[in-house]
Amino acid sequence: MQSLFFQGFGLSAGLIIAIGAQNAFVLSQSVRRNRPLLIALICASADVLLIALGLTGVGSIVASSPRLAAWAAWGGALFLIVYGAAALRSALRGAALEPDHDALPGLRELLLGTLAVTFLNPHAYLDTLVLIGSIGGQYPLEQRWIFGSGAVAASLAWFLLLALGGPLLAPLFRRPISWRLLDVSVCLVMWSIAFSLLRDRWPPV
Repeated sequence: MQSLFFQGFGLSAGLIIAIGAQNAFVLSQSVRRNRPLLIALICASADVLLIALGLTGVGSIVASSPRLAAWAAWGGALFLIVYGAAALRSALRGAALEPDHDALPGLRELLLGTLAVTFLNPHAYLDTLVLIGSIGGQYPLEQRWIFGSGAVAASLAWFLLLALGGPLLAPLFRRPISWRLLDVSVCLVMWSIAFSLLRDRWPPV
């Protein structure tokens, strides 16, 4: 059971911590101390909603069909391999976060901006509804929610880390080497989970 929790945690963490518009937005507002906890809770709540929908909707459909489950496992593994390769490429290329220092947005603009970078981001649906939902949907109902709770825990932990540690992390992540180390870690997590999916589906010798 613990392995399922940590598999969900590792998959979600690897997907969430990659450089993207949402993380840049959360961290930049955290650096400015502009309601970072509110932003983090909105982003984490959105992940909880999408992960739950994936596990109850897409996951249930996949779990009901062995053929779909097999395709989901192979498709998920392929996506994770490609995703890990993209993270490795980003690590080799290098990147840095440079939050802008314009006037702070008001509460309304802040809420709209948070919802936009969350729900207008196609990767959010791919990561939660499709990928996490499909992989989690391979397990029986009780195990599925253990897997999902690990994914949710990773989301909560990451966004709270960005919110509370933003002022300390921002100077660090302006250095390309920090993003490179993070991207390498993402690559290793994605490839290790892909390997476990392929290993479970590979015919016995």
